[in-house]
Amino acid sequence: MAEIVLNVEVRDRTGTGGAREARRAGKVPGILYGGPKGPVAVAVKANEFRKSLNTGQLHGHLVTLKYGDESQPVIAKDIQFHPVTDEPMHFDLLRVEAGSTIRIAIPVHFKNQDICPGLKAGGSLEIVRHDVELNCPADAIPEELVFDLSKSQLGDTIRIGDITLPKGVTPVVADRDFVLATLKVSSAGMSEAAEAAEGEAEG
Repeated sequence: MAEIVLNVEVRDRTGTGGAREARRAGKVPGILYGGPKGPVAVAVKANEFRKSLNTGQLHGHLVTLKYGDESQPVIAKDIQFHPVTDEPMHFDLLRVEAGSTIRIAIPVHFKNQDICPGLKAGGSLEIVRHDVELNCPADAIPEELVFDLSKSQLGDTIRIGDITLPKGVTPVVADRDFVLATLKVSSAGMSEAAEAAEGEAEG
């Protein structure tokens, strides 16, 4: 994955007035916080911010913040969008210190649904968690958690313990093997599967 770089400017004005001023100038306002330093009001040119946003790798991922000749690893913790235009309105950046551990939500994806025995038999995949909060080393944040459904059967329960996490990565909820998804019996799916099986037999 290509490195994402946000070239920021420091805003003199803070608060609602400062944010509106930044937007009028074609920029997206934000706040940089975390670590031993205090919060700093910043802004990024709107077209550059949208370009980074369109990669799908901005929110919740490690990116490089640049201010002049200085650079700092950060994580985009929150991005607010306009309710009508869906344009980015504000963002929060968290400073990342070397060797630190980050608490962050990572998306969960399920692959090989097209060859999953349980789904082919008429079941349905009931996803309980679309993402999982993890404690991750700042320099080893996984892009996603992936579970392979190619051998999953009807009635199977998929838990966090069924996914091999990278070294040093642990779930924030550590006291139980919580459920990510289940393969449940679907009456409509069972009927479709039975009709398909009958068609294959007749053929």
